Amino acid sequence: MGSPTREQLREMLKDVFDPELGYNIVDLGLVYGVEIAETVVTVTMTLTTPGCPASDMIQAGVRNRLEEAEGVGEVVIDLVWEPPWGPDAMSPVAKEHFGVES
Repeated sequence: MGSPTREQLREMLKDVFDPELGYNIVDLGLVYGVEIAETVVTVTMTLTTPGCPASDMIQAGVRNRLEEAEGVGEVVIDLVWEPPWGPDAMSPVAKEHFGVES
């Protein structure tokens, strides 16, 4: 089959939820990028706050979900704080769910 595409991996990350908000991390706007280099996938992402108590759980969810993909040998998470997350980063669907004005 070969390696999955960035789009396929992003779609897989919709199965990872922020347990405090009960919504997936992609639509929340927490995933900034997904890169593939041979069998290594690097996910650049943030959290809603630097002191997020669910940080370990979310990162483990990212690793576990992507490691299920055929062709993925290692998952590296690049946790960044710039740009800072804000409700404007949410997808239109998430904004509607949380009642955030666009």
